[in-house]
Amino acid sequence: MSPRLRKFIGTVALFALVLMWALLAMALAQVPAIREHEIASVAYYVIAGIGWVIPALPLITWMSRPGISNQGSEIKK
Repeated sequence: MSPRLRKFIGTVALFALVLMWALLAMALAQVPAIREHEIASVAYYVIAGIGWVIPALPLITWMSRPGISNQGSEIKK
């Protein structure tokens, strides 16, 4: 797969991940245990705000892999 196609697919997947993460985080923020306690609310938003990076790291690593080069297949004399 070419690096350009891999980056396009990864960008779309990353956008979908962030969108779904934000929607899920907003829904979970309405739980009374989080909503009614100020300290729990702050801790939740810090964790939810940073937490999307963990599932995004493998995707970004996959996107940044170099493409397959045909130059290495030639035998040099």
